[in-house]
Amino acid sequence: MWYVIDARDGQDVLQRRLEARPRHLERLNALRDAGRLLLAGPCPAIDAEDPGPAGFSGSLIVAEFESLEAARDWAKADPYVEAGVYASVDVRPFRKVLP
Repeated sequence: MWYVIDARDGQDVLQRRLEARPRHLERLNALRDAGRLLLAGPCPAIDAEDPGPAGFSGSLIVAEFESLEAARDWAKADPYVEAGVYASVDVRPFRKVLP
């Protein structure tokens, strides 16, 4: 089943985000390579493709896991969590309808 991981950044975490990004992307690439990643990306903190020093307000990931518990466990082990980038992470089931 698909799950949405909706993570919200804390305050002033851009540097921590940049430092943890390579490890974060490794995990996402592993999901992609296994055919389990529908989409993933950051949410700019301002209305701009490249928010510069404004940074990001969080991230959205939609991926396939065997259960809600497995999705939550995966999200808890994210390098952004370990680095203190995310202030909160919400994981919930998702049903793809379109496209």
